[in-house]
Amino acid sequence: MTIHLNDLALFVRTAACGSFTKAAREANLLPGQVSAAILRLERDLAIRLFARSTRSLRLTDEGERYLPYARDVIALLHSGREELRRSDETLSGTLQIAAPSDFGRNILLPWLTSFRRQHPGLELRVQFSDHVTDVFRDPVDIALRYGSVEDASFVALPVAPDNRRVLVAAPAYLADHGAPDTLDELPQHACLLWHINGRLYDKWGFPTPQGRRTVQVKGPLASDDADVVRRWAIAGEGIAYKSWLDVRDDVQAGRLAVVLPEQPGESAPLQLICPHRRQFSPAVQQLHALLAERCAALGVPP
Repeated sequence: MTIHLNDLALFVRTAACGSFTKAAREANLLPGQVSAAILRLERDLAIRLFARSTRSLRLTDEGERYLPYARDVIALLHSGREELRRSDETLSGTLQIAAPSDFGRNILLPWLTSFRRQHPGLELRVQFSDHVTDVFRDPVDIALRYGSVEDASFVALPVAPDNRRVLVAAPAYLADHGAPDTLDELPQHACLLWHINGRLYDKWGFPTPQGRRTVQVKGPLASDDADVVRRWAIAGEGIAYKSWLDVRDDVQAGRLAVVLPEQPGESAPLQLICPHRRQFSPAVQQLHALLAERCAALGVPP
């Protein structure tokens, strides 16, 4: 049995995209080429990886079981290639990075500092802001961004695909005001809000067995800086709905407690955004590998 690595990579990409068309667009191929690659792989494996219909594409049970092994093979080859590049190439030039304020200041900054020390020929230019950076117009090479990226003109690499938002509050706030027992009680609490470009994000979404549920919340404090919202939460000013990556250290240190821990928060995957594939320089590739490794070590939300 001979398995072509390109076919294996297209299988992993198609499983992530849920569509031959989307996978082809990301790989700069035609949908028919992706379909042919999957058919070759199915023939080589003698199993059916996808159940196809005119309206949907989903993994079969065999495809679900095979996917983790395919990912491991691709990741291992990627790691080997990066190791060769780390040993053979000296990173140089300037890398301009944009990232969300809270994650940037409190998580990313020391990682970037360490990365720069390992590559003294590299210059970093960083900007931390919650305003969405336009990677085509703004002076950045890459941007880190929470949430799914629907724009097919971007190239998005997963950094923390399993990240979610969590409800958190300081123990002092919960001692004074009590903890909500259900989502229905959230509007009775002081909620710490985020706003940007004149829009106040006071409707919090949660996945439930019945579908996505939106809760209208309110509170006297709002900021366009997510780091400020986190600091207000630590100070006991109310309940915040934050990315797990942003509050993990505070929760583990006891500065914040997870509220309604049995209620999952909405997905907030962290992605590395690049405007063009030609900007996948060795510096970007090595930084992406580092960030994905560090974020994976932080674990998933409770």
